[in-house]
Amino acid sequence: MSLPTPRTPDPMSAPPLRWGLIGPGWIAEAFVEAIHNHTRSRIVAVGSRSAERAGAFAQRIGAARSYGSYAQLVADREVDAVYVATPHSEHLSGAMLAIHAGKPVLVEKAFTRNAGEARQVLDAARAAGVAVMEAMWTRFLPSTDIVRQLLAAGALGEIEALFADHGQWFAEDPHFRLFDPSQAGGAMLDLGVYPVSFSHLALGAPAKIQAAGTSAFTGVDRQISGLLSGYAAHPGAHSLVNTTLAARTPTVALISGVEARIEIPGAFYAPQQIRVISRDGSVEESAPPVIAGHLGLCHEAAHFSRMIADGRTESELLPWSETLAVMETMDELRRQVGALLPGETL
Repeated sequence: MSLPTPRTPDPMSAPPLRWGLIGPGWIAEAFVEAIHNHTRSRIVAVGSRSAERAGAFAQRIGAARSYGSYAQLVADREVDAVYVATPHSEHLSGAMLAIHAGKPVLVEKAFTRNAGEARQVLDAARAAGVAVMEAMWTRFLPSTDIVRQLLAAGALGEIEALFADHGQWFAEDPHFRLFDPSQAGGAMLDLGVYPVSFSHLALGAPAKIQAAGTSAFTGVDRQISGLLSGYAAHPGAHSLVNTTLAARTPTVALISGVEARIEIPGAFYAPQQIRVISRDGSVEESAPPVIAGHLGLCHEAAHFSRMIADGRTESELLPWSETLAVMETMDELRRQVGALLPGETL
C-alpha cells in the first residue's frame, strides 16, 4: 500500500481576508499567529466586552482597530469576515451578530452549546445567505486528507473499530471556563468534540449511543466515555470515544479494519504523521507535517477564504449537516450522564 499525497492547497495561495476577532483569548492568539505566518490574511480589528482588553490585544498583534463591544466589531466596514473565539456560552450570540451584519463567520468548536443552538445559527445563515463554518481545524489538515483518501479507497477493508480520546488536566478553579457552567464548561464541548468529530469523519453518525460519565465539583462533565455503533455504511463497526478534564491522556486515534489500521499519535487532532499498519505487519508512514502545532489553524482559515471567494456559504469538507450531527451526538452523550448546562433541555 502506498500512502496518498495530501491534496490540501498551500494556505499562502488562498485569497486574503481582513478578519475581525470576537473574543481575545488564547485560541485567538493561536489563530493570529497561524494566519499571520502562513496566509496572506490579516487581523484588522478586535472586539471584546472590555475596551481595555480589546485595545491591548489589538496593539499586541498589530490590528488597526479595537472595540469594546461585539456589535461594533461586526459593524466595521473594513472587516471581511468574523472569527468567534469566545467561550461556548457566547458562540450563539456572536455568530448571530455576524450573520445579521451580513459577515461571513467562522465559529470555534464546539459550534454552540447544543444542537438546538446550532440549528438557530444555521437557519439564520441559510435565510441570510451568509457563509458560516465551524472552526474544527482538524478537518482541514493535510494529515486528515490522507485519512479521508484512505477511507474513500477502502484501504483498511471493512472497518471493525475506532478509538479516539482527548484528556487534559486542569486545576480545580471554579472560575476557569472549563469548570464554569455559565460559560458552558465541561470536558465534552471543549475536548470531547475532537474524538466525536473524528468518529463522525470516519464512520458517519451513529444510530446507537451508550455513555458513562462523572461530574466535576461544579457539576459540569468531568469525564465521558461513549460506545457508538449502528452505522449505516459500517454496520459492524464500534467507536470508542473518551474525554476528561482531570487527566492528561495519550490523545491518540486509531481506525482498525480487517485489512489494515490507521494510527495517529497524540495530539491526533493536530498536524501529524499518519501510520498505516497492514494485517501482515508492514508499516508505512506519511511525511512529517510541514506546518506543525497550532500553526495548522492556517488551513481552516485558508479554506474559509476560498469558500467565500467562490461564493459558497458552507464547506464541502465540513458541511452544516455534519456540524449539526456532531452536536447531536454530543448532546446525547451529555444527556445520558446528566451533564446539562444552565437552562438546557436535551
